[in-house]
Amino acid sequence: MPLATADLLRELESDATTLALEALMQRICERLAQLPNFNWVGFYMLAEEGGEKVLHLGPFVGAPTPHTRIPLNQGICGAAVSQGKTIVVDDVNSDPRYLACSLETKSEIVAPIRVRGEIVGEIDIDSHTHAVFGPEERQLVERCAELVGRALEKP
Repeated sequence: MPLATADLLRELESDATTLALEALMQRICERLAQLPNFNWVGFYMLAEEGGEKVLHLGPFVGAPTPHTRIPLNQGICGAAVSQGKTIVVDDVNSDPRYLACSLETKSEIVAPIRVRGEIVGEIDIDSHTHAVFGPEERQLVERCAELVGRALEKP
């Protein structure tokens, strides 16, 4: 892992020991949004709604999105939670699951957040560049999801 990414992870890991949950999530959004090609960074958290689980928009940095609520059977966000795994889409226009938020979005990564093994939400990142989320970016995003999951496990 390149030094800059490792430094950012150390910073966020330190923040995770001192910040409250919402502040930590906002800090992760702000710091990741400063990276090249991370044009929209946000969290969606699971909530019960009418007897069904849906994703509700939490802290984010970037342009406003019309998708403040996403059913689990819709979009790449819904797929990541339903499948319980990180999804990387190199070209959103070639993926029929993509829920268009911005004409500028070209690629997306979504990583589930787990608390004691159960998925409770996800971190979602959009980029205006095709195929920008490689192994290093995936590791960073998944680690941020783990930090939020650990924060949620605290009493």
